[in-house]
Amino acid sequence: MKIIKFKQKKIYSYNRKVLIKDLVLNMFVGIHNFEKKKKQRVKFNLVININQNLVPNDKDLKSIVNYEQVIKVINKIIARKHYPLLETLGEKIFDKLFENMRIKRILLRIEKLDVIKNTTSVGIELEKTRSNEY
Repeated sequence: MKIIKFKQKKIYSYNRKVLIKDLVLNMFVGIHNFEKKKKQRVKFNLVININQNLVPNDKDLKSIVNYEQVIKVINKIIARKHYPLLETLGEKIFDKLFENMRIKRILLRIEKLDVIKNTTSVGIELEKTRSNEY
């Protein structure tokens, strides 16, 4: 008699996200001369999808994607230089955050809050997903 082993079905489909909403920082960004001389308020919103197989461990913050660490990374990036384009800034943030192999996908919105009259904000939204090859 041959014994057949069945794969155990997953009971749940799991999706974990880290959210950072309305992080407002002062920074140098933009192509206009006045943007190069004075910092402006820029708002960041992120939705970070992480590896669904990660198991959080209360005694090890490295078992999660820590939102405080994400904010520190962004602060460090914007402190270093002037970014002519929000797109360039976005790519720099992606490059740094995707060093964390736990991160699978990032939705990033960056908005200038005070640059165009009669608007609440202007900005960009970028989304990047890690390839399944990694």
